[in-house]
Amino acid sequence: MEELEKYAKENKIPIMQKDGILYLTNYIKENNIKNILEIGSAIGYSAIMMARLDKNIKVTTIEKDKDRYNIAVDNINKYHLNDQINIIYGDATEINTTDTFDLIFIDASKGKNTFFFNKFKDNLNKNGTIITDNLSFHGLVEDESLIKTKNQRGIVRKIKDYIAFLDDHKEFITTYIPVGDTIAISKRRNENE
Repeated sequence: MEELEKYAKENKIPIMQKDGILYLTNYIKENNIKNILEIGSAIGYSAIMMARLDKNIKVTTIEKDKDRYNIAVDNINKYHLNDQINIIYGDATEINTTDTFDLIFIDASKGKNTFFFNKFKDNLNKNGTIITDNLSFHGLVEDESLIKTKNQRGIVRKIKDYIAFLDDHKEFITTYIPVGDTIAISKRRNENE
């Protein structure tokens, strides 16, 4: 996996930070998660990390960037995980599935987090979890004085809107975990919550 981490760093491809992926993989093990939908494959790093935990884990992952998709396919094949990882080339805003999942992992365009949450939440098993990565955006969400570009400002605004959406959600309750670039863990509320 060090080879993938090095490639991502050299080519400026965003993958999960070490403590973030460690938290995610531990969460999957502790909660006996077997069926995962990932929005945003990049080069396949997190899908591979999740699939390697247990041969019974199945990951469906969606990537819209053709070059990254091709690299992810190569990496999945290299780790002999093509029987566990189904990678789909396309825009997740346009892809529909009737499958259900124990975990939905949103790690794609930050501006579309709310859209992806709403689009795929009905594909979540009753006791399933939606996990979203990058809610700190390298500290810019907490400290806007670090923002250097108009693009960064727009992304920070969209992340803050998404956090407000999660905080106000009637159906899900969200906990924020300060690991990696901050992770949100969203689970359906019990009827008495």
